[in-house]
Amino acid sequence: MSVFIIAEAGVNHNGSFDLACKMVDEAKKAGVDCIKFQTFKSENLVSINAKKAEYQKKTTGGGSQIDMLKNLELSYDEFLKLKEYCDKVGICFLSTPFDFDSIDFLNTIKMPFWKIPSGEITNYPYLVALAKTGRPVVMSTGMCDMSEIADAIKVLRVNGTQEIKLLHCNTEYPTPFEDVNLSAMKTMKEAFKLEVGYSDHTKGIEVPIAAVALGATIIEKHFTLDRNMEGPDHKASLEPSELAAMVSAIRNIEKTIGTGDKVPSESEKKNRTVARKSIVAKTSIKAGDMFTEKNITVKRPGTGISPMRWEEVLGQKAIRDFDEDEIIEI
Repeated sequence: MSVFIIAEAGVNHNGSFDLACKMVDEAKKAGVDCIKFQTFKSENLVSINAKKAEYQKKTTGGGSQIDMLKNLELSYDEFLKLKEYCDKVGICFLSTPFDFDSIDFLNTIKMPFWKIPSGEITNYPYLVALAKTGRPVVMSTGMCDMSEIADAIKVLRVNGTQEIKLLHCNTEYPTPFEDVNLSAMKTMKEAFKLEVGYSDHTKGIEVPIAAVALGATIIEKHFTLDRNMEGPDHKASLEPSELAAMVSAIRNIEKTIGTGDKVPSESEKKNRTVARKSIVAKTSIKAGDMFTEKNITVKRPGTGISPMRWEEVLGQKAIRDFDEDEIIEI
């Protein structure tokens, strides 16, 4: 099964429907499976007293979180048009709801699953509302410990969610490499017996590629049309050419994972006789002479007796004359 790659557009459209459509075009061109947005009504998401995160202050300056988010909203009608545009272009549409009105709205749109962001994993009524729709869930786990993940899974299952997949994640923008902890994917997979992927906030494309090599089946990565645009998430996002490079690398890496069976591949079998060696005459040998370490040796090609039979050959008598470098027969 191919790795499912999500291009996280988030709010990098800066509240512009036209920019959002351009992001759809670029995501499709890059070869991702899905483009994901964020659907919310600012007044339902944050209080007027909510402060910005440190990374948001660095990228957008002062002011309240609600004022920042107001400028990043798209209307429900625009999301309907975005879904239609994604269908036309041929890319999966996805959007994460951040409030109950947005859950109700997005539930009217045919999406393959709900994507739960890390910040909502301890939001009990939110989890219940999503679970009651019966749709599959992919849940990011940034800022979480194992008990919080277990609690969220329990809430989802009790309230109707049958299919759950987890994304390992670190919710810092950008995430320092030393904080990524990709090994946690294995820990979660073994503990919860669920499919595990990775949502990335590091700079560059190396870490999601490494995650695929370690078994991630879903990759989510922020992208933007231009990292120099104003907005909270642009600096920690890939530009279109980088997104395309990541997709290409992931598609190559997933081909390399294989079955795990250690057997010669079809492509390398032809090289065995060239690279391996045979037992050959070290000097001229007459018929009836005994093979010893003085008159036989090991050289390429590997078309004759394997050197693994060395002890078997020693002490036997030559069945005929052998010239120097001629492959020994017994």
